[in-house]
Amino acid sequence: MIERTNQEWLAALRGPECDKALADLRALLVRGLRYALAGHAGMTEADLEDFAQEAMLKILAGLDSFRGESRFTTWAQKIAVRVAFTELRRLRWKDVSLEDLAGPYHFEGDLTPAVLADPAPSPEQRVTQQMLLATVQRLIAEELTERQCQAMTAVIKGGMPLEEVARRMGTNRNALYKLLHDARQRLKKRMMAEGLSPQDVLAAFGS
Repeated sequence: MIERTNQEWLAALRGPECDKALADLRALLVRGLRYALAGHAGMTEADLEDFAQEAMLKILAGLDSFRGESRFTTWAQKIAVRVAFTELRRLRWKDVSLEDLAGPYHFEGDLTPAVLADPAPSPEQRVTQQMLLATVQRLIAEELTERQCQAMTAVIKGGMPLEEVARRMGTNRNALYKLLHDARQRLKKRMMAEGLSPQDVLAAFGS
């Protein structure tokens, strides 16, 4: 593979005879992805080729955004890895419906975010946690719209990526952000009205 400077990569990929540069870039991306995804079971060469192809489209479309703060190949490989993990998350949720995440408007079970879960709470702390969670779940059901409940169930309880939730709900990422933001603001206001602050909840989980 030909060694190129950043400027040589840009010139080659923008030039009229870019086939060689494209082939070199594709090989570089596949090799990098093979290393980055070595721990993912079931990964095939065809998968790596597909990820590399999608990454190349993004790289070519974003050449003007490359500022030269790193090596071009490093920048390109980061894009490829990001593309690969986005696609892996999408595939993970491919056969999971929003209803599978405890139903769109039902909140049975523990809604505790993983980052807050105490692996070994005391019996007293556990009771406090359960009481707080029951209160929060009640406020969610009473205060939020059905669509807000659906989004929060999928994102917070289910851990579904925002892009996938947006697709399932027939909206886009920005609109979903707005929906979740409004839901959190409504929930925070209702919690404060009942004498419960987000800090109280975090404190109960040792955060």
